[in-house]
Amino acid sequence: MSLPVIDLFAGVGGLSLGACRAGFELRLAIDNDPKTFAAHAANFPSVRHSAEDILELTGDRLLELAKTQRAELVGLIGGPPCQGFSRIGRREKADPRNNLFCKFFDLVHDVRPAFFLAENVPGIMDDVYDELRAEALADLTDYVCLDPFEVRASDFGAPTNRTRVLFIGYCPESFDVELTAKDFADAGAASPILVREALSGLPTRIKDTWLTDEFGWRKVRKRINGAFWQRVVGCIPNGVGDPESLRQFGEENRVSGCIATDHTSKTRKRFAELAVGEVDSVSRARRLDPSGACPTLRAGTAQDRGSYQAVRPIHPSEDRVITPREAARLQGFPDWFRFAPTKWHSFRQIGNSVSPIVAEAILKRIRERLMRSSAQRMDRAA
Repeated sequence: MSLPVIDLFAGVGGLSLGACRAGFELRLAIDNDPKTFAAHAANFPSVRHSAEDILELTGDRLLELAKTQRAELVGLIGGPPCQGFSRIGRREKADPRNNLFCKFFDLVHDVRPAFFLAENVPGIMDDVYDELRAEALADLTDYVCLDPFEVRASDFGAPTNRTRVLFIGYCPESFDVELTAKDFADAGAASPILVREALSGLPTRIKDTWLTDEFGWRKVRKRINGAFWQRVVGCIPNGVGDPESLRQFGEENRVSGCIATDHTSKTRKRFAELAVGEVDSVSRARRLDPSGACPTLRAGTAQDRGSYQAVRPIHPSEDRVITPREAARLQGFPDWFRFAPTKWHSFRQIGNSVSPIVAEAILKRIRERLMRSSAQRMDRAA
């Protein structure tokens, strides 16, 4: 049974990968960042992609791009830009990016999927945005809209304490089995993965000469025991994965993204003096705790916002910041997943993403309820 979904604001594909692993068919992904768009297309080569302006999209145009009939579409998922709501940003109510949050729900109203899932930062729940949230959901009166709730990635078996708010709703005609926020509480019941464990098998000594994508391809030691490691090395849905990355990972145990950062000797000396959890006085980078979870990885800003690089954590035992591949592990991405060939774009893509481990668990629970409802309707019709 095909269960088509569309991913708006798809980014590099954290939600997309979670949806595919949960058993949905990704019909279309939309993002307007060229570097991110290219990375998503590499990882999802069988999916249609569009860079059209989401603010200008109608429901009919969205379905046309997806080559999907209105009655076919099961889910609309996405992570509207969060920078305007982040508690570490300027938090301008008039930030034009905030309009994209409302646009997501406008498109839900237009295309009428069986369910929707939107994610954002906890700051969107602050009182200053009460009116915006109410406006966004105002037209979805015939949907059951769950109260927004927070999820922490570490509770789902990802090695990061990244916390996000989920907005989930469903059409009662498609879900005979009720969905509540409590249904997702035990979806995250997983053994915690510590930083030390998450980084195991990756090269620890990163040479100063590994400064480009070409030199960032390095061998890893694979582990397969446990849900986290199964998702690091496998769980590859049909049609997902960059063929060359899959080949190198499968045949040669090689992964991309082990790219060095060119630190000065003075910087390395400062880093060497830092204990676990301490913050560098100049860069404000914190040394990761090998026995804890990674703090939320930040994305930095795009070119239209000054191209500021985010502060990157310091490796728990080495006197350097983490590599893109280490960041990907800490965010819960598999080793065969590709990112942009540069550090800046890679970290932006990882920092902006939903952990695919969280996305899979949440969307798998939705799919279970959807399939159970379908089975009950078939039984009644028999």
